[in-house]
Amino acid sequence: MLITIPDILSKDEVRQFREALDEAEWESGAKTAGVQSEAVKQNQQLPVSSETALKLGQFLLQKLSANQLFLSAALPLRILPPMFNRYETGETFGIHVDNAIRLNHLTQERLRTDLSMTVFLSEPDEYDGGELIVEDHYGAQEVKLEAGHMVLYPSTSLHQVVPVTRGARVASFFWLQSMIRSDAHRTMLFDLDQTIQSLAGRLGTGDSEVVRLTGIYHNLIRTWAET
Repeated sequence: MLITIPDILSKDEVRQFREALDEAEWESGAKTAGVQSEAVKQNQQLPVSSETALKLGQFLLQKLSANQLFLSAALPLRILPPMFNRYETGETFGIHVDNAIRLNHLTQERLRTDLSMTVFLSEPDEYDGGELIVEDHYGAQEVKLEAGHMVLYPSTSLHQVVPVTRGARVASFFWLQSMIRSDAHRTMLFDLDQTIQSLAGRLGTGDSEVVRLTGIYHNLIRTWAET
């Protein structure tokens, strides 16, 4: 399931992020690439332990923890600290798949990457190229969102960032381990949760059918969850 989550950051928050990132010192993105990715990764990245990365990442995680659409879609168990990258003219990240296991550099805890996330920090008209292309069962999906919006997609997907031909594409990227390992199960739970919320809005949370569906939702989580 690929889902777009709007307005993770407000326009004013995006502006503050960009001001901080514009003053930061960047390094080659190849430093954090895996064996396969290193050959196709050409971009810049904020050092993961830098004060700017840690401060902005913590703020971003706080915003996500209050976003109901994100929580419904991801059912997060553990989230890696957000990282930040920049693609300028000629830079790209060729087709690859994300590492299955990543290390949280703050806690030294290993995490299974179930979902990949990109929060766009450049407006689409600030750069040409730079689209995120994600392969799924229905073919390739092209993603280029407004600044402050996020895309969430399975980490099992082949994906790439096509070359930037003008301007700079700035974003935050990171991964999470979901309580629900299966993407198919997460998709069903998301659809069910969104249906429950829609019905509750029309009928009220105390409606007998809403209560029954809510019970089914939580019993499915009990069946599938890994915590």
